[in-house]
Amino acid sequence: MEDRHTKVASLLTELAAQYVRNEANADPLITITRSNVAKDYKNATVFFTTIPTERQHDAHVFLKRSGGDLRRFVMKHMRIKHIPHIEFEIDYGERHRQATDEIFAGMEIKEEDKEK
Repeated sequence: MEDRHTKVASLLTELAAQYVRNEANADPLITITRSNVAKDYKNATVFFTTIPTERQHDAHVFLKRSGGDLRRFVMKHMRIKHIPHIEFEIDYGERHRQATDEIFAGMEIKEEDKEK
């Protein structure tokens, strides 16, 4: 059962990314990072990030407004009994990971300078 749940979440992520790629403007660039699907498959949360970060609110408004269209897109491409109600959230975890990567990259550069 867990394997099916993981597959549904993964497919939802792929389909949401495909929908955004086809329907959204390139400014801001919206990246779908992951999806969480409720155990009963009635609700799902799609997480996203944007470049530039300052345009996250605009992207969130677009995604919320497009939720019904995305759900219809998912209906056409996913074979599942009940298509979940889809919510959207900014993926702050991904933002924190990116910031951490930048900090570590800066630390590595400083270490290389010390060795020279």
